[in-house]
Amino acid sequence: MGKDPKSSGGKGKGKQAAGGSDDGASKGKGKSGKADGLGTCAAAPMHILCEKQGKINEAYKKLEDGWLSNGDKVPPAEFAKIASGYSECPSGKKGGDLGWFPRGKMAGPFQEVAFNTPVGVTSAPFKSTHGYHIILSEGRKN
Repeated sequence: MGKDPKSSGGKGKGKQAAGGSDDGASKGKGKSGKADGLGTCAAAPMHILCEKQGKINEAYKKLEDGWLSNGDKVPPAEFAKIASGYSECPSGKKGGDLGWFPRGKMAGPFQEVAFNTPVGVTSAPFKSTHGYHIILSEGRKN
């Protein structure tokens, strides 16, 4: 619902370093503060939020064992199952779906990872002021 239909399924790089990509496809920011070539106005990530680093690492291990270690992209439905079981955010009840939000609505590292993770790719765990996160980028639009 409201998601980019091109974001589900398929093979490809699944492991994503927070804030950048393994293959160099992510560009730096220009003077406008917008990421080049990745879309800039709104993002639709799914996420897992945990207070403790050990718990987010456990969730990430499940993603690695199921898909990322094989170079696969995590299917949104499977990410949602893991989010429902691990996320401490109220969005966990919705499989971690945050819906669409504009650039500038989320703070610091979360926004950076949400807008710099290529669509369909899962981020590595990262820390924000709210705890530890993993993001699956489902869509981006201008």
